[in-house]
Amino acid sequence: MIKKTLLLITLGLCSIQSVLANVTYTDVLYEQQKIANLTVLPKSLNFTVIGDWGHNGHFYQKDVAHQLEIAMFQTDGDFTISTGDNFYPNGVASVNDPLWQSAYEDIYHGPHTFEPWYVVLGNHDYLGNAQAQLDYSKKSQRWNLPARYYSKTFTLKGGEQILMVFLDTNTLNPEYKTREKYKATQGQNSQAQLTWLNSQLSNSQARWKIVVGHHPLYSSGKRYGLTEGLRNLLEPIFEQNGVQAYVAGHEHDLQHNQIDGSKLDHFVSGGGSEARYVKQREFTRFAEATPGFLSFSINNEALKATAINYKGEVRYSTQKRFDQ
Repeated sequence: MIKKTLLLITLGLCSIQSVLANVTYTDVLYEQQKIANLTVLPKSLNFTVIGDWGHNGHFYQKDVAHQLEIAMFQTDGDFTISTGDNFYPNGVASVNDPLWQSAYEDIYHGPHTFEPWYVVLGNHDYLGNAQAQLDYSKKSQRWNLPARYYSKTFTLKGGEQILMVFLDTNTLNPEYKTREKYKATQGQNSQAQLTWLNSQLSNSQARWKIVVGHHPLYSSGKRYGLTEGLRNLLEPIFEQNGVQAYVAGHEHDLQHNQIDGSKLDHFVSGGGSEARYVKQREFTRFAEATPGFLSFSINNEALKATAINYKGEVRYSTQKRFDQ
C-alpha cells in the first residue's frame, strides 16, 4: 500500500512537471492563476529576486519558475535579480554547456521572465568556469553579468533614482581564503572591490541604495552565527553610506532580518528550487523553509517586499518607508 501511494505521488509530481514544462501562457491562464494579495506600489519599479535555482529542473525549480512568471506578469515586472548559485553542482563549463539550455533557458521560458536578469555569482558557480557566466552576457540579451561586480542606476517615475550594486561576495568571504574547494574565488583583488563599493555608494545621490550579493550578513537558517567574517567587512560600509536593503541568497529559504536600531533591512531569497530549515532568531522578521522567491516594489516613498512560495501563495509582505 505504501509503495502504491508513493508511486501515485511520484506520477502526480511528474504530471505536474510535464504540464509546467509545456505550459502556454495566455491572458486566461494569468487570470486563473493570479497570486492573491500580491500588489505593487503606485508609480513603482517592480522586480523579482530568485536565488540558488540551477538544479536542472529538479526539486521545485519548475514550480518556482512558473510562479515567477505569474508574478512578473501580475506586477508588470521590470526585471529579475539572481542572487547566485545559478548552476548546480559545479557551475558551467563554457557558454555552450548544455546546462544553459536545460537549467535556464528551458525553465524560465515564459514571456515575462524574458525581461532582463541581473546576476551575481554564487560559490557553486566558482566550482565551474565562472568567466563563462560573464561571457554569456554577450550571447544572451536577457542575461546581464558584465563583470564580477557592477552597479546599475534605475530612474523612478517620480524622477528619483535607485542605485543597485551587485557584489561578488565569494571573493570577499574570509571563510573561503583557506578552503581548497573555493581556491578559485581568491583570484580577485578583494580590497579593490571594497574600495569600489564604498566609492559607488558614497558618490551616489540616489534616493534608494540597494546592494545584492550571494552571501547573507545575517541568517535565520543553516548558517546562523557563521556570517560574522563577511558581515564585519560589509556592514560598516552599508551603514555609513545609508544602504536601505541588502539582498542575498545562499540559504535555501526566504527571509527578512533586521537588527534593532538599524535602518538596514536584510533579505534572503535562496529558495529557487529547494528548501532547508530555518529558525526564529533575535533579528528575524520572517523566515520560512520553502521554495519560492521575493517580489519587490519601490517608489519615491516606500519599498515593499513580498515572499511568494512555489504554490503561488503570499507568505509574507512588508513595507518600509523611505525615512524608516
